[in-house]
Amino acid sequence: MAPGGGAFREDVDSLPKATNYDIAIVKAEKSSSSVKPKIGLSEKHGISSMNGVHELLQCPVCGSSMYPPIHQCPNGHTLCANCKVRVHNSCPTCRFDLGDIRCLALERVAESLELPCQYQGLGCHDIFPYYSKLKHEQNCRFRPYNCPYAGSECSITGDIPTLVAHLKDEHKVDMHDGCTFNHRYVKSNPHEVENATWMLTVFNCYGKQFCLHFEAFQIGMAPVYMAFLRFMGEDSEARKYSYALEVGGYGRKLTWQGVPRSIRDSHKKVRDSQDGLIIPRALALFFSGGDGQELKLRVTGRIWKEL
Repeated sequence: MAPGGGAFREDVDSLPKATNYDIAIVKAEKSSSSVKPKIGLSEKHGISSMNGVHELLQCPVCGSSMYPPIHQCPNGHTLCANCKVRVHNSCPTCRFDLGDIRCLALERVAESLELPCQYQGLGCHDIFPYYSKLKHEQNCRFRPYNCPYAGSECSITGDIPTLVAHLKDEHKVDMHDGCTFNHRYVKSNPHEVENATWMLTVFNCYGKQFCLHFEAFQIGMAPVYMAFLRFMGEDSEARKYSYALEVGGYGRKLTWQGVPRSIRDSHKKVRDSQDGLIIPRALALFFSGGDGQELKLRVTGRIWKEL
């Protein structure tokens, strides 16, 4: 439900810390030229020493993994480039001036590491060089999704089935089967426009889940209502679908056709990009009957799969 209780009534007509890894030395293949050995995930010996190496590559200030340039003070204390700026070039351990000393030895050690994706427990079994791991994890298909129920600032993450069950059980979101919808949104005092006054409905269509959002907010000083669709999955999958929305009354209507946005894009990002059906309040009140006493909007729409 929206913050502040029943502001709207709807009538329906239709990245975690790195884990400990089992790490060992992978023997370099024999060749005519020298090959650097890689530290990887093959056997179970040498675990404690490699965990120690991994700890050395964690910035003591922010706790994140360090990537070149890795800086050090004259006493050998290291930290990442971002934190070097944050501590005003003063070593947080011994307070010596950091200068511009690079820890080349630690950078070389990092080059020899091969580590599993942090989403290994969720199904990703790939192993990456240390410097490629972060980029992969930012786009890993096993990376969990954030809960799309933005009104409660919900911190739950998970795969799509987990989030669908969570939305139904915890947020009491209405779930509907079908690719067409006909919703009526009612608000007793339409002159109150609040950011994050919104509603969410989930549709099961083509075996996928789509989130229909309806919100009241302001663009500059202008109060508006907005309806838009998000896809519960990756953007590459979302682009396979299109949707259309329509609202109107008294011989007039507004229509919108677009592509649903992935829930990888935050609720606020989609709203602020105005990627959806936007209804100025004055026009919404006209569609509602013109007396300005109550908002009564009927939003119809459909979802279809592009060939």
